[in-house]
Amino acid sequence: MTARRLTHDADVEEFRGAVREFLREHADTPAVFGEMREGCAWDPAVWSRFAAELGVVGLDVPETYGGADAGFRPVAVVAEELGRSLVRLPWFATAVLGVGVLLHAEGAEAEDCRTQLLPALAGGERTATLAWAEGPDRMDGPSIQSRAGHDGETWRLTGRKILVVEGATTDLLFVVARAEDGLALFVVEGDAPGVGRTADRAMDPNRQLATVTFDAAPARLVSDPGTGDRVLARVRDRAVTALACEQTGGAAASLDMAVEHVKNRVQFGRPIGMLQAIKHRCADMAVELEAARSASLWATGLIAEDSPEVGIAAATAALTCSRSYEYVAAETIQVHGGIGFTWEHPAHLHFRRAATSAVLFGDRRTHQESLLAGLHVDAG
Repeated sequence: MTARRLTHDADVEEFRGAVREFLREHADTPAVFGEMREGCAWDPAVWSRFAAELGVVGLDVPETYGGADAGFRPVAVVAEELGRSLVRLPWFATAVLGVGVLLHAEGAEAEDCRTQLLPALAGGERTATLAWAEGPDRMDGPSIQSRAGHDGETWRLTGRKILVVEGATTDLLFVVARAEDGLALFVVEGDAPGVGRTADRAMDPNRQLATVTFDAAPARLVSDPGTGDRVLARVRDRAVTALACEQTGGAAASLDMAVEHVKNRVQFGRPIGMLQAIKHRCADMAVELEAARSASLWATGLIAEDSPEVGIAAATAALTCSRSYEYVAAETIQVHGGIGFTWEHPAHLHFRRAATSAVLFGDRRTHQESLLAGLHVDAG
C-alpha cells in the first residue's frame, strides 16, 4: 500500500517554481483582498494565461486530447501552490473535477465526450465542474436522488445540487443523476434552459460554492447508467487528494507567515520568537505541517500509480490535512496577537479556507467511515 516514490522529481519541482512565480506576480495578497472586497469573479485574463501558458489544466490529460500526459504529481503541485496563494481561479473545478469525470467516464459515449470536451478544457477555453452532493451529511452514491429521463430525443435532468465548486460560473456542469438502470454522469451547459444557479454565501469568499437546480434541463450522457458509483468514487478520491495538497500548501503559507512575524516582532527589546511559548507553538505547527505533507504525498503517489488502495490514502489525507490546516491557521492568528484578528491582516484568509475545506467533500465522520470501509475490504 506504499507508493514506489513519494517525493516529486526535479522536473515537477521546477514546474512548481514556475507556478509559484506566476501566482506571486498575478495573484498576490492585495489581489486576493481586492477580489474579496469587490465580490468579483475570477479574472479571465489571469485564468487564460495560467491555463494556456503553464498548461495547468491538461497536466494529466493524454496528449491525444491536447494534454501533457504528465500524470497526477504536477496536478498535486498546482493544488499546493494555489493553497498557498488563495487566489480565486476555476482551476480546481475544471482540472480536478471536470477533467476527472472525463478521464474516468465509462460507456459508449465516454470516448466521444473526451474527444470533444477535453481539448477545450485543457486549453483553458472552457471551464467545468462536478455537481454531485445533495445533502451535507451524505455525499455518496446512495444519497443521490436527482433523476434523469430520456424523452425520446434527449436526456433531461431534474434535481438539486449543493456545494458545487464554481457552480455559478463554469461553462459546463457534470452532473451525477439516477437513471432507470442506475447512477450515470451527464454534462449540461451552464446556460441551458431549466438550469438555475445561485452563488451561496460561504465562510471563504474566495472559493465560490453554489446551489444548482435542474428542471427538465437538457443533458448529454457522459458515463453510462450503472457506472456512476465507480466513476464518482474515483473522481472523489482525486478531489479529496487534490484538496489535501491544497490544505498542505495553505498550512505551509500560514506557518511561513507566523515565523516571519515572530522573527521581526520586537517586544521589550527582543524578538518574540525568543520566547519559549512562541517557540513551542511554532514547533507544533511545523509538526502538523509535516504530517499533512506526508499524508498528501502518499495519496498523490498512489493516484499517480493508479493503485487500487488509493481510497484508504485519500481518506487518511483528508483527515490529516484538514486537521493540520485548521490547527496551523488558528495558531498563526494567535501568534500574531491582536493584529491577527483584524480584517486587514491576511491570516484570517487561511482560517476561512481551512474551515471551508474541512467539510467541502465530507466531514471527519464521512472520511473516517470511508477509511474504515477501505481497511475492512483490504483486510478481507
